[in-house]
Amino acid sequence: MTNTFYRTALKASTALVAVAAFAAPGYAQVDESATAAQNQDSENATPAVVTDPIVITGSRISNPNLVQSSPVQVVGENEAALRQATNAEELIGELPGISPGINSSVNNGSAGFSSLNLRNLGTNRNLVLLDGTRLVPTSLAGTVDLNIIPLALIERVEVVTGGASSVYGADAISGVANFVLKRDFSGAEIVGTTGITEAGDGFRVRGDVTLGANFDDGRGNASMNVGYQKIDGVLQGNRSISQDTFFYDGSEVGSGTAQPTRITSLLDGDDNSSTNQYDPETGQLVPTYNTYNFAPDNYFQTPLERFNVFADAHYEVADNVEVYTRGMFTKSIVDLQLAPSGLFGDTWQFPLNNPFINDTIRNQICGGAGVSAADCAAAGAATDPTDDGYLEVPVTINRRLIEMGPRQTRYTTNQFQIWTGVRGSLTDTIDYDVYATYGESDRRQNVTNWGLKSRVQQALRAIDADTCVDTSNGCSPINLFGDGLSVSDESIAFFNQPAGNTVQTTLFQANASLSGDLGEQGFLTDTPVGFALGAEYRDYGASQVSDVSFGTQDEVMGTGAPSPSFSGGYDVKEVFGELIVPILEDIPGIYSLTAEGGIRYSDYSNTGTSTTWKAGGTYEPFEGYRVRGIYQRAVRSPNISELFSPVVTGLTALSTDPCAGSNPVGNAALTAICIAQGAPSSQIGNIPTPNASQANATAGGNPDLDVEKAKSYTVGLVLQPPQVPGLAITADYYNIKVTDAITNPTPGDILVPCYGQNNDGQGSDPAACQNIVRNPLNGSVNGGGDTPGLILQLTNQGTIETTGVDLRVAYSIPASFGAVNFDFNGNWVDKLKFRASPTSLNRECVGYYSENCEPITPEYTFNFRTTLSLDAVDVSVLWTWLDGVDLEPIGAAYSGALEEYRSISAYNYFDLTARFRATENFELTAGVNNLFDKKPPLVSNYVGSSSYNSGNTYPTTYDALGRRMSITGRLTF
Repeated sequence: MTNTFYRTALKASTALVAVAAFAAPGYAQVDESATAAQNQDSENATPAVVTDPIVITGSRISNPNLVQSSPVQVVGENEAALRQATNAEELIGELPGISPGINSSVNNGSAGFSSLNLRNLGTNRNLVLLDGTRLVPTSLAGTVDLNIIPLALIERVEVVTGGASSVYGADAISGVANFVLKRDFSGAEIVGTTGITEAGDGFRVRGDVTLGANFDDGRGNASMNVGYQKIDGVLQGNRSISQDTFFYDGSEVGSGTAQPTRITSLLDGDDNSSTNQYDPETGQLVPTYNTYNFAPDNYFQTPLERFNVFADAHYEVADNVEVYTRGMFTKSIVDLQLAPSGLFGDTWQFPLNNPFINDTIRNQICGGAGVSAADCAAAGAATDPTDDGYLEVPVTINRRLIEMGPRQTRYTTNQFQIWTGVRGSLTDTIDYDVYATYGESDRRQNVTNWGLKSRVQQALRAIDADTCVDTSNGCSPINLFGDGLSVSDESIAFFNQPAGNTVQTTLFQANASLSGDLGEQGFLTDTPVGFALGAEYRDYGASQVSDVSFGTQDEVMGTGAPSPSFSGGYDVKEVFGELIVPILEDIPGIYSLTAEGGIRYSDYSNTGTSTTWKAGGTYEPFEGYRVRGIYQRAVRSPNISELFSPVVTGLTALSTDPCAGSNPVGNAALTAICIAQGAPSSQIGNIPTPNASQANATAGGNPDLDVEKAKSYTVGLVLQPPQVPGLAITADYYNIKVTDAITNPTPGDILVPCYGQNNDGQGSDPAACQNIVRNPLNGSVNGGGDTPGLILQLTNQGTIETTGVDLRVAYSIPASFGAVNFDFNGNWVDKLKFRASPTSLNRECVGYYSENCEPITPEYTFNFRTTLSLDAVDVSVLWTWLDGVDLEPIGAAYSGALEEYRSISAYNYFDLTARFRATENFELTAGVNNLFDKKPPLVSNYVGSSSYNSGNTYPTTYDALGRRMSITGRLTF
């Protein structure tokens, strides 16, 4: 591998790349005692004057001489500059141990914000902090939008990935990402970044201006940052991998909702009912249908525009008394786009006197619906619903409304938060901090080009080609037949009405704490005992306010679930304390021995009282050789979404329905199951497959939810041998288990126990079959609100467990020409198991991809950065490696998958960056990401959910944009 890369690099005519070969980020797990030095990794950056004691994330104890037991990963200012990140998501998203959250690569499934997902335990089990304080959530589930972080002010990011619940709250089960900002900024800094893909799209620009000054002889400081960012979208139609939609058997397919119209009436069993498509040439419904290639209209990179302001000020009003305040405001606009809307197989009441059908089609519909010839003729002749012969029959209709253009969604988020407080010192060794913060987030969703179902239904009831039965709101009849390819502009204008909702979230937090040490030295050591204690109050509120259309089931076509209006909230009162006790030091065989403990007592208004605690320690037999470990227990209370969200019917990923097609024919057991779930017996053998690999799913909040419990521990080694200056090695084993977990079952958790491993009706848990309710007309798991589909309701029955090892090796070698720095950061995931209930499959997701295992968790991942410093020039190569993964083998869902779609080989990405300090005040950085233009893997569009498996690949895990270039200028004065 090494020789191959050297040869490739030399062919690229850059000897510096060969020298610097193989790289990963200048971040990773660090020994906390060395953090102060390692944080100064940008010696050429504008320094921030730090006068406060250094507080390492994972503890509130501020004595830098005390070593905490929790492993902490640090992303420094230097790494941020080399990455030329334009938002916080890009800064930490590729850190081993962090799984893809909802980010700019998610289109169908995004809610207009970027989220953090530590250890793939869910975005609701980690915290995002700003200088150790909580940020107002963006979502009903308490998720913080990473887009609101003021990137230009970040000094470093500290990530605790072994749990931090006793320190920050029980919702930090999987850890914390703490964005530490520069303090006492003085002067001015202007940063501008621009970039584009080699294909000429995905243009991005970022600009930041930061101003700051000290005043009153240094007793005070004020600073302000104004930032702007804009990222253009990249359509899947602009990449070869996603210009067509592939099924997992290799066939080119798409959605069954296409043009011309498919219409089926199913009460009396039409053998061709699932394929009745209108043929304009013959004027009949024929036993075949077209599919629609929906991929090209989707985004691989969603457009973003963001404006942010951040201001900070503090002033020492008296000795050891400093008042401070800060505020931030962010406005972000995220655009999403999907293929055109349509009539997606819902149930419609179809009038048999519709003016756009001929007698042949009418008779075919009547035959399928069991309407006699005489009644059919009378219904066709009716001119008004008041006529005796007037008749409507239930039908399913599939028709892609290409005439409206792609579905558009815009999320506009306005977020603000203010802090105010007072801090200082009570004694030479004890500090205090009292603050309060309040924040609000308003996220407005507007959708256009989707269409309203009630208006389409109104337009189906027509007296003639120009007149609706109900003429209200300017109704214009819809012609789903005719030439088969056009719906009039007047009809589109009638039913293509905008809709939307607003999600508002609020956070009020008050905190008072003391921290420091107990005297000049400990009982048997020169290092004193460190402590922290305090009290905290938090009040969370959230509401969802939807217009009538957006809040009504089935009203906005193509949206999946509605969003009914609701509100909820809770508060919590807490007290907490920590202690770090040096036991022995500087004696033979014990260079240092330290014990650590922490406890947090919480009283939630919704779930009552609970206690979270930790216990751990470090042992250093010789200087630079340390063993550390910590054990933590946490109790997480359900969030607002988990408690109060209305139960609605939406969509979930499902590629194979065991009852579809000919699979149940001749199988009495399977046939009985399908009928018991609501499929008409006449439809066995003709039940449609899931539309676009999606099925209806019914889920929502559960007010009866209780707390979930978690235990975690880490055990590790820290090696910083004095004999090898510049070398640091850390290795930490982690184990996190969540019981009574608040979880939804996956589709596989229902299908496999119900239908069996081979989809033959021989499942092990017949009760699971009751969690599937089928379309009463055609027996499918698609349709409107009359088809609940899969029941995926939240419960406290889940279990989640993950184990693994983090490894970091950093080595800095000074040289006569400058320095060479190596930084390796790797993660091995031994186990990632999820079980929705005691009777569900205990699913292992390490190294697998499917609709049940998302996002992808490779067994091994690493980043390795090598940086060559030559006076005023740095050349750096970042090597990112992802282990190979396989299609999940459990069940028969993918039995027909092509062999090449069943696995993804290991992936290597290389990013090259060069930085040039032209003057003392100006720095220029240029970079190429995905240097060798590695293409994403082709696995089809039907092996996962639309959030992660999109464009025939997994764009949140693998680079779908291709080679891209960026350049950054930084001016300071």
